[in-house]
Amino acid sequence: MANAPRYSGSDERMTAPVLGGKIISPWGVFLDTDTGLGWGYEGNALSYSAYVGASGSRKDKNESMQAGSKRLKGMGQIKSRPQLGVSAAYNLGGVIIGATLEHALEEDKHKETGKAFTHLELSLGTHLYEGPYGSIDAAINSHFGDRNYLQTWYGVTTDQATRSRFKEYRASAGNISNGMSLSWSVPINEHTQFSTLLDVQYLADKAGKSPIVEQRLQASVSGELQYTF
Repeated sequence: MANAPRYSGSDERMTAPVLGGKIISPWGVFLDTDTGLGWGYEGNALSYSAYVGASGSRKDKNESMQAGSKRLKGMGQIKSRPQLGVSAAYNLGGVIIGATLEHALEEDKHKETGKAFTHLELSLGTHLYEGPYGSIDAAINSHFGDRNYLQTWYGVTTDQATRSRFKEYRASAGNISNGMSLSWSVPINEHTQFSTLLDVQYLADKAGKSPIVEQRLQASVSGELQYTF
């Protein structure tokens, strides 16, 4: 289960079940419901992966299993589209340096929400605790986007302004948000563990000044039961 804002910048919240799975072959090929189909390598200190998956989406109405809100009426739907991603992490004496770059392909170049866009996440993480009560990990992170990313998710075009309750807003490339995450995993048996995750983000000026943003501090919490075999 997860409880999160209805969309990035919303002060409304939604609770929904989260189902997922991941299959990894001995050769590093994986299929993951979060990232997609890809190949990865995990060494003692360095790990990296490349994948093809689907980008996020947002609707301008309330739906229990979809990001979006009726407050966005007139903004149009941001459709999911094919996305290419690369990710790398390096363990430097207990501090994990990570970077993930994702590029969503163009869905419709003539549509406000259909342009190709790029997103970058940089992170620093560490293990805080490991013992009989499970393990606790923490990370700080920053998110960045190109002009199309910021305009798609936080901008308001002239046409969108005439159809919605928002004034026109031209977003530019830059910092989207900065935040932290905290996860606690507790083993139940050899194959099963329960994990909780708290993620907090503060929308930076490029995104935070958008008229669709009702609250710049965004927090989400989730709990999941994981089974491996």
